[in-house]
Amino acid sequence: MLRWASYSLILLLAAPILLGTFIASLPAFGYFPPLGSTEFSLDPWRDLFEVPGLTRSVLISLISGVLTPLIALTLVFLYLASATGSKLDLWIRRLVSPLLAFPHAAAAFGLAFLIAPSGLLSRILSPGLTGWERPPDLLIVNDTWGFSLLFGLIVKEVPFLLLMSLSALPQLKPRQRVEVARTLGYRPTIAWLKVIAPSLYPLVRLPVIAVIVFASATVDVALILGPTLPPTLSVRILTWFNDPDLNLRFLAAAGALLQLGTSMLAIAIWLALEKLCAALWRFWLATGNRDSGERLAFTVGRSAMPIVLMVVAGSLLALLTNAFAGPWRFPSALPSAWTIQHWLNSMQDLSTPLFNTLVISVLATLLALLLVIATLESERQSGNQKSTAMWLLYLPLLVPQLVFLFGIIVMTEFVGWQANLSLVIFGHLLFVLPYVFLSLSEAYRQLDPRWSQVASTLGASQLRTFWRIRIPLLLAPCLTAVAIGMAISISLFLPTQLLGAGRVTTITSEAIALTSGASRNLISVWAIVQLSLPMLGFMAALFIPKFVWHNRSGMFETR
Repeated sequence: MLRWASYSLILLLAAPILLGTFIASLPAFGYFPPLGSTEFSLDPWRDLFEVPGLTRSVLISLISGVLTPLIALTLVFLYLASATGSKLDLWIRRLVSPLLAFPHAAAAFGLAFLIAPSGLLSRILSPGLTGWERPPDLLIVNDTWGFSLLFGLIVKEVPFLLLMSLSALPQLKPRQRVEVARTLGYRPTIAWLKVIAPSLYPLVRLPVIAVIVFASATVDVALILGPTLPPTLSVRILTWFNDPDLNLRFLAAAGALLQLGTSMLAIAIWLALEKLCAALWRFWLATGNRDSGERLAFTVGRSAMPIVLMVVAGSLLALLTNAFAGPWRFPSALPSAWTIQHWLNSMQDLSTPLFNTLVISVLATLLALLLVIATLESERQSGNQKSTAMWLLYLPLLVPQLVFLFGIIVMTEFVGWQANLSLVIFGHLLFVLPYVFLSLSEAYRQLDPRWSQVASTLGASQLRTFWRIRIPLLLAPCLTAVAIGMAISISLFLPTQLLGAGRVTTITSEAIALTSGASRNLISVWAIVQLSLPMLGFMAALFIPKFVWHNRSGMFETR
């Protein structure tokens, strides 16, 4: 029965996404029977190209999609080249998972409250260093060309690409390679860049492409930090989809396909840059330079992660300050009084979204965990350590969410299904599955098989061995996978908004809805609640194994 797990994983990941993408293309060409349109036409595309500011919207999305991974990956590689093996590296590796758990929306809110003209950073610097007695008339957040959006995306994607790089590095035996290069006279940072970076990049290419797609089609971060006149293409599509005029569904469908084309163009540009960088890298390798540029690379690399940590810490501090701030006049660095009234006012409104968030995240993550464990156990029993579904794991991350989610909605409207909690859980499951698989697969595959062999020699069946040996030994990795899956689910906005049709509210969807005009204090309360949930999950994943195996310390040394 387990052999069907891999096929179920393939079907669950591929079918809704590929079918949803295909169905989304039908209204884009005028075919949408639920609205009485049964003939194909190009009218939606004509209407789309007449939308004012469309070119700028596409261009901003394209710039975000290309520059975000370019800058983030450069910072990650320079950091690894300059800090691998240092005390700084040890601390960063411990913090990378909690940084990844910082939801995009909460991080974007915190960054906005940090860098805004009247934000925490401006208040700390004023008036002593700036001379400002009033907030400066500067368009920082929601700037026209989306630089604050780009900055926020980079800060969020650096930890993700760092985690992916750290997961791939052991395959390359970096220490031995760098030591060989050092014997030839290369400085440590230059040695890493010349002998490790070219081999590491192919191993993280898929995560990089996933970052390209996300950055070019993000909705939640763009709603908070992105430009407004005009907004990014993804935000315009969501606006058309939510418009009371149902005829705009045709425009939204055409926009969704244009978003797909924009993301694919960003990937094509990246692949062209890849070829150019490969040629330049080969030329650099051929020169044989052993130390030129080493000081600059070392300085940038060593400062990259501390700066990211400082920005994240500043964003968190901005959220906490606003959540408890009373009267706070500019340019005072701190409020003149503190209060919990914002929390008391939010308690009643928080209850339903909080309950829905927990139900959706727990059910989606547990379903993903069961399917992933069944798939990995099937691999182990069959002796096939490379799942046929591996290349499909990134499929939900390689197709813009708006595209296939729009198709799924069209499909549900065709068959007459109503938006409900089950549909939202299914949508979250599509995004949680890849992360649960990636976080658990290596630990599951690397577990010493001799433990199972010993149990078999004692007469234990495979089922008994699984429950009494493998699961206890993998308790910590399983809990970590659950924590990561719940963090991903809690941070999802678009699947909740579209598949729930606004009827299923979560902490994330309500927090983003508050951006239209609510106070910073109220937004900060919701953002902190959203942030605290993943953190509680990671704390549970850390302490539960220690509590369960408090009298068996050897359980932490067997993997």
